[in-house]
Amino acid sequence: MPELPEVEVVRRGVAEHVAGRTVAEVEVLHPRAVRRHVPGADDFATRLVGRCLTAARRRGKYLWIELGDGTLPDGEALVAHLGMSGQLLVQPPGAPDEKHLRVRFRFADGGPELRFVDQRTFGGLHLAELVEVGGLAVPKPIEHIACDPLEPVFDVEELAGRLRSRRTSIKRALLDQSLVSGIGNIYADEALWRAKLHWARPTATLTRPKVRELFAAVTEVMQDALRAGGTSFDALYVNVNGESGYFDRSLAVYGRAGQPCSRCGAPIRRDPFMNRSSYTCPVCQPKPRNAHL
Repeated sequence: MPELPEVEVVRRGVAEHVAGRTVAEVEVLHPRAVRRHVPGADDFATRLVGRCLTAARRRGKYLWIELGDGTLPDGEALVAHLGMSGQLLVQPPGAPDEKHLRVRFRFADGGPELRFVDQRTFGGLHLAELVEVGGLAVPKPIEHIACDPLEPVFDVEELAGRLRSRRTSIKRALLDQSLVSGIGNIYADEALWRAKLHWARPTATLTRPKVRELFAAVTEVMQDALRAGGTSFDALYVNVNGESGYFDRSLAVYGRAGQPCSRCGAPIRRDPFMNRSSYTCPVCQPKPRNAHL
């Protein structure tokens, strides 16, 4: 699943190439791509024609485009859920269709199209009402999602208190989108390595200074990933121009089981975790005795 940096790379591309343009036609080529829009594909397409895609927004891993008349938003948004393989691509009119093209947006200015491509069809698009949450207008289906570490309203002190009151492991807490959004398996492992914390460390044992250090590491690794265009292990995670990110070349622990730690040289360890994997350095990140496994 794409995490915050990958979604932010896409958001920036949409903001650059699509924001401010008026929809002339929407072509739904696969109804599953708009299955979350309950009234159906025809309603989805009809309601978008003539509306302006005013601004591209993001919270955590969630991306949406505010709709309006070209000057003011109208309280509704086009929500994009990328899923495992969803892509938002900007293509010249007449460019060959992608094999897994699901939805096409043509614009009144006759310029580049916006295309939603999704090989596995786990992602999708839908329209949703915007509601005010934490100083940001967000789509109602994601109003329960916490703010992310790159938002100006993110409060690490408030989060530290919530973390210390939980009876869980630090990595489980990092992946809980109702506590903090945008962090997935990759960046959790990378941030924990930078902060020298084992993934199974109980949250109740974290001091406030250690929480600050951890989220400084979270912010740092996400900013580093953004500069590299995100992490792409295959051709599925790309920006709006179809280009892959290259932060995978800078990963310290994730996916590097058996390889030497770049800090101390010890072989990186892989542990099973919630039907996935966790990667740590056994020297830099020793497992605590009272770990939540």
